[in-house]
Amino acid sequence: MPEPITIVPFRPDHAGMFYRLNRAWLDAHDLYEPADEVQLADPQGAVIDAGGAVFIAERDGAVVGTAAVVPHGRGEVELLKVTVAQGLRGTGLGRRLVEACISQGRDMGAHTMMLMSNSRLQPALRLYERMGFTPRPLPSPLPYDSADICMELRLREP
Repeated sequence: MPEPITIVPFRPDHAGMFYRLNRAWLDAHDLYEPADEVQLADPQGAVIDAGGAVFIAERDGAVVGTAAVVPHGRGEVELLKVTVAQGLRGTGLGRRLVEACISQGRDMGAHTMMLMSNSRLQPALRLYERMGFTPRPLPSPLPYDSADICMELRLREP
Protein backbone atom coordinates (compact mmCIF):
# COMPACT_ATOMS: atom_id res chain seq x y z
CA MET A 1 0.00 0.00 0.00
CA PRO A 2 1.49 3.38 -0.99
CA GLU A 3 2.26 5.95 1.65
CA PRO A 4 -0.10 8.93 1.91
CA ILE A 5 0.77 12.00 -0.11
CA THR A 6 2.26 14.84 1.92
CA ILE A 7 2.75 18.44 0.87
CA VAL A 8 6.10 19.85 1.94
CA PRO A 9 8.13 23.00 1.28
CA PHE A 10 10.59 22.86 -1.60
CA ARG A 11 14.07 21.48 -0.91
CA PRO A 12 17.02 21.62 -3.31
CA ASP A 13 16.72 17.87 -3.97
CA HIS A 14 13.25 18.50 -5.43
CA ALA A 15 14.62 20.72 -8.21
CA GLY A 16 15.05 18.03 -10.88
CA MET A 17 11.54 16.63 -10.49
CA PHE A 18 10.04 20.12 -10.22
CA TYR A 19 11.56 20.79 -13.63
CA ARG A 20 10.55 17.46 -15.19
CA LEU A 21 6.94 17.43 -13.95
CA ASN A 22 6.27 20.98 -15.08
CA ARG A 23 8.12 20.64 -18.37
CA ALA A 24 6.07 17.49 -19.15
CA TRP A 25 2.69 19.24 -18.95
CA LEU A 26 3.95 22.35 -20.72
CA ASP A 27 5.33 20.22 -23.58
CA ALA A 28 2.22 18.01 -23.70
CA HIS A 29 0.06 21.09 -24.33
CA ASP A 30 2.63 22.83 -26.55
CA LEU A 31 2.82 25.71 -24.05
CA TYR A 32 6.50 25.74 -23.09
CA GLU A 33 8.22 29.06 -23.69
CA PRO A 34 11.47 30.71 -22.54
CA ALA A 35 9.67 32.64 -19.77
CA ASP A 36 8.94 29.29 -18.09
CA GLU A 37 12.58 28.27 -18.09
CA VAL A 38 13.56 30.84 -15.46
CA GLN A 39 11.12 29.38 -12.91
CA LEU A 40 11.71 25.76 -13.91
CA ALA A 41 15.50 25.92 -13.88
CA ASP A 42 15.78 27.89 -10.63
CA PRO A 43 12.70 27.71 -8.40
CA GLN A 44 14.85 28.75 -5.43
CA GLY A 45 16.02 31.95 -7.11
CA ALA A 46 12.96 32.77 -9.21
CA VAL A 47 10.30 32.03 -6.59
CA ILE A 48 11.60 31.50 -3.06
CA ASP A 49 14.35 34.15 -3.06
CA ALA A 50 11.79 36.56 -4.59
CA GLY A 51 9.66 36.17 -1.43
CA GLY A 52 7.46 33.31 -2.58
CA ALA A 53 7.10 29.61 -1.83
CA VAL A 54 7.14 26.33 -3.72
CA PHE A 55 5.14 23.36 -2.47
CA ILE A 56 5.91 19.78 -3.38
CA ALA A 57 3.57 16.81 -3.10
CA GLU A 58 5.50 13.67 -2.15
CA ARG A 59 4.58 10.02 -1.98
CA ASP A 60 7.14 7.42 -0.93
CA GLY A 61 9.87 10.02 -1.43
CA ALA A 62 8.82 10.73 -5.02
CA VAL A 63 7.65 14.15 -6.24
CA VAL A 64 4.09 13.75 -7.54
CA GLY A 65 2.94 17.38 -7.69
CA THR A 66 4.04 21.00 -7.47
CA ALA A 67 2.62 24.48 -6.99
CA ALA A 68 4.17 27.86 -6.31
CA VAL A 69 3.17 31.33 -5.19
CA VAL A 70 5.26 34.46 -5.77
CA PRO A 71 4.69 38.17 -5.07
CA HIS A 72 3.13 39.93 -8.07
CA GLY A 73 2.69 43.59 -7.30
CA ARG A 74 1.43 45.38 -4.22
CA GLY A 75 -0.86 43.15 -2.15
CA GLU A 76 -1.01 40.51 -4.86
CA VAL A 77 0.55 37.10 -5.38
CA GLU A 78 0.69 34.90 -8.45
CA LEU A 79 -0.14 31.19 -8.45
CA LEU A 80 2.08 29.27 -10.86
CA LYS A 81 3.52 25.90 -11.85
CA VAL A 82 0.61 23.83 -10.52
CA THR A 83 0.89 20.25 -11.73
CA VAL A 84 0.09 16.72 -10.61
CA ALA A 85 1.66 13.53 -11.95
CA GLN A 86 -0.45 11.94 -14.69
CA GLY A 87 -1.68 8.94 -12.65
CA LEU A 88 -2.85 11.12 -9.75
CA ARG A 89 -4.86 13.73 -11.63
CA GLY A 90 -8.48 13.95 -10.54
CA THR A 91 -7.71 12.78 -6.98
CA GLY A 92 -7.96 16.19 -5.26
CA LEU A 93 -4.20 16.64 -5.06
CA GLY A 94 -4.27 19.73 -7.28
CA ARG A 95 -6.82 21.30 -4.92
CA ARG A 96 -4.61 20.52 -1.92
CA LEU A 97 -1.61 22.16 -3.62
CA VAL A 98 -3.62 25.28 -4.55
CA GLU A 99 -4.99 25.45 -0.98
CA ALA A 100 -1.41 25.41 0.35
CA CYS A 101 -0.59 28.34 -1.96
CA ILE A 102 -3.73 30.25 -0.92
CA SER A 103 -2.79 29.83 2.73
CA GLN A 104 0.75 30.98 1.97
CA GLY A 105 -0.56 33.99 0.04
CA ARG A 106 -2.64 35.02 3.04
CA ASP A 107 0.38 34.54 5.31
CA MET A 108 2.32 36.83 2.95
CA GLY A 109 -0.33 39.51 3.55
CA ALA A 110 -1.74 39.45 0.03
CA HIS A 111 -5.34 40.46 -0.64
CA THR A 112 -5.48 38.92 -4.14
CA MET A 113 -4.11 35.82 -5.80
CA MET A 114 -3.92 35.88 -9.58
CA LEU A 115 -2.96 33.33 -12.19
CA MET A 116 -2.39 33.25 -15.90
CA SER A 117 -3.29 30.16 -17.89
CA ASN A 118 -4.31 28.87 -21.26
CA SER A 119 -7.76 27.85 -22.49
CA ARG A 120 -6.35 24.42 -23.48
CA LEU A 121 -6.04 23.52 -19.78
CA GLN A 122 -9.74 22.96 -19.13
CA PRO A 123 -9.43 20.60 -16.12
CA ALA A 124 -7.18 23.12 -14.35
CA LEU A 125 -9.48 26.02 -15.22
CA ARG A 126 -12.49 24.12 -13.84
CA LEU A 127 -10.58 23.51 -10.60
CA TYR A 128 -9.73 27.20 -10.27
CA GLU A 129 -13.36 28.17 -10.91
CA ARG A 130 -14.60 25.69 -8.27
CA MET A 131 -12.13 27.24 -5.83
CA GLY A 132 -13.58 30.71 -6.42
CA PHE A 133 -11.21 32.21 -9.00
CA THR A 134 -12.94 34.59 -11.41
CA PRO A 135 -11.84 35.99 -14.78
CA ARG A 136 -10.02 39.31 -15.03
CA PRO A 137 -8.30 41.10 -17.92
CA LEU A 138 -4.90 39.88 -19.01
CA PRO A 139 -2.05 42.10 -17.80
CA SER A 140 -0.05 44.23 -20.17
CA PRO A 141 2.65 43.56 -21.00
CA LEU A 142 1.90 39.87 -21.01
CA PRO A 143 4.72 37.86 -19.34
CA TYR A 144 3.75 34.61 -21.10
CA ASP A 145 3.04 34.49 -24.84
CA SER A 146 0.81 31.44 -24.38
CA ALA A 147 -1.42 32.99 -21.68
CA ASP A 148 -4.92 33.73 -22.90
CA ILE A 149 -6.72 33.61 -19.53
CA CYS A 150 -6.18 35.53 -16.32
CA MET A 151 -8.09 34.79 -13.11
CA GLU A 152 -8.08 36.09 -9.56
CA LEU A 153 -9.20 35.09 -6.09
CA ARG A 154 -9.87 37.61 -3.35
CA LEU A 155 -7.92 36.48 -0.25
CA ARG A 156 -9.02 39.36 1.99
CA GLU A 157 -10.18 42.93 1.73
CA PRO A 158 -7.37 45.36 0.78
